[in-house]
Amino acid sequence: MAGVSTVYREGLFEDRVAIVTGGATGIGLGIAEALVQLGAQVVIASRNERRLVTSARGLSRDYGREVVPQVCNIRERPQIDALIDVALGRFGKLDYVVNNGGGQFMAPAAEIRAKGWNAVIETNLTGTFHMCQSTHARWMKDHGGRIVNIVADIWRGFPGMVHTGAARAGVVNMTKTLAVEWAADGVLINCVAPGTILSTGMHNYPPEIPMTAAAQIPLKRLGTVEEIADSVLYFLSPAASFTTGATLAVDGAGSLWGDGLEIPDRPEWKPDQIPPWPEERWPDLVPPE
Repeated sequence: MAGVSTVYREGLFEDRVAIVTGGATGIGLGIAEALVQLGAQVVIASRNERRLVTSARGLSRDYGREVVPQVCNIRERPQIDALIDVALGRFGKLDYVVNNGGGQFMAPAAEIRAKGWNAVIETNLTGTFHMCQSTHARWMKDHGGRIVNIVADIWRGFPGMVHTGAARAGVVNMTKTLAVEWAADGVLINCVAPGTILSTGMHNYPPEIPMTAAAQIPLKRLGTVEEIADSVLYFLSPAASFTTGATLAVDGAGSLWGDGLEIPDRPEWKPDQIPPWPEERWPDLVPPE
């Protein structure tokens, strides 16, 4: 996002401190970059240390502002506590947490084993809960703040991804509960639910997937990382100071399209280049193996 225009005022998040999990690649990296561009101090977390360090170095160089990398597996509560301690120790406060970290794999429900089910639930649901709970206990209970949970398009079921569908639905309901329980502490917590987004995650699928997926969306294109980042920024901005417990679907109306609805093609739309991995974007900053 370096150098791109934004609808948000320059310096909007000056003197704010944010943690973004899953911040080394894809949507998480886009959110982190948007925050840094608008003045925030950001800690990015991921399990992949190599990409994490590369992204932190790249953002720091591009924007002249330190971005702190911290390896964290959100399935491990001690690592979550350590992540929050790093942010507090380095910057002295914590205004925002964006829970973007997660993971899943495609498989029919009948073929998912207990180990795979538990891994996805523990990451996407339990890990998000522990991030919220630790953030609240260590800082926001006494100082307030904003939390945004990244979920998914789970409104009509999630065939092929029953584990993450169940987990993300749980996060949506958990967000509503925490919005009520923590309102008196000045904590605002909301969700952003991306549809199919043209991000580094597309590297994991066949090259024809972007066009195939776009054909199933009323707007006849995929979303961009920048569009998700801007939606997250809304919840972190003063514009959302009376909004908590909400979920914003950013999916081109994909979650609204019934199978019987005929929508004309847009053959002129072509998928943009899939964003590069951090080591391709900043090859001179990649740490050695």
